[in-house]
Amino acid sequence: MTPTHNHADTTDDFALDVPTPKVTERVITGLPGLPMVGLFLLCLLGGIALTVVGGNRQADGETGVGTTLLVVGPVLAVIGLLLARGLHIVSPGQARVIQLFGRYRGTIRADGPTWINPFTSCRRLSTRIRNHETETTKVNDADGNPIEMAAVVVWQVEDTAKAIFEVDDFTEFVAIQTETAVRHIANSYPYDSHSEGEMSLRDNADEITRKLSAEIAARVSSAGVRVIESRITRLAYAPEVAQVMLQRQQAGAVVAARRLIVEGAVGMVEEALDRLAERDVVELDEERKAAMVSNLLVVLCGDRGTQPVVNTGSLYQ
Repeated sequence: MTPTHNHADTTDDFALDVPTPKVTERVITGLPGLPMVGLFLLCLLGGIALTVVGGNRQADGETGVGTTLLVVGPVLAVIGLLLARGLHIVSPGQARVIQLFGRYRGTIRADGPTWINPFTSCRRLSTRIRNHETETTKVNDADGNPIEMAAVVVWQVEDTAKAIFEVDDFTEFVAIQTETAVRHIANSYPYDSHSEGEMSLRDNADEITRKLSAEIAARVSSAGVRVIESRITRLAYAPEVAQVMLQRQQAGAVVAARRLIVEGAVGMVEEALDRLAERDVVELDEERKAAMVSNLLVVLCGDRGTQPVVNTGSLYQ
């Protein structure tokens, strides 16, 4: 028989086919625990008392009554012990997964003492919020550059039946799937953007984090786990290329700064020529305009102070 699959699509570029869960959680409630404690003590103590009385009656020669009490007393004590076996105390933030002869019967989430069928098996499961931090992983980004990346995910068991019956170990499952998602996200985007509008791991941390959370949630949904939040805790170039990439970033910053300086200088030169022409301060031919533009650009774009040359003659000398 071919298993049925449902399609979970959580992001625009990530989709995961997961098997249809065979078991889903259903919440049940047992009997109140405190009255059952009283019944257990009554049966146990009553069984012991009847056994002692039966022994005394036999010693006094009342064989029939003594034998009956010796039979009823131990049976009553055994019933008391069976009642005690069905008593469970559920703490806040925990649940009990109940099975009867291998079949899932339900999950008890209500805290406090409760009593269930003593022939059922009970597995304790924590539903508290947990943290998982991945180890620093060396992976390649979309450009093939080696980077180091780590993340932390905050998660909680939402469906106890899936967590117990759909995977072998849901804690280990979350750890492995989180690391897989971190690697996939790292391989999908470059560390630095090389063009305007391109997403990168360093410049689009919030968007990348949302995609990471959505991918982890899709991967662990089959284990009944809900992802509350995930964050990238470490993001850096690998040590063997860190120095080279730092020089590359510095060069890019210098080029960007120079481009801004040139754009500003050109604007200032244009404004200076327009004001000179508007106020008719001096008439300049094309050759002198070119010389003036060259001198202004040298002064405005230079990375060190210039030494002025004072012309004491005419404009054309």
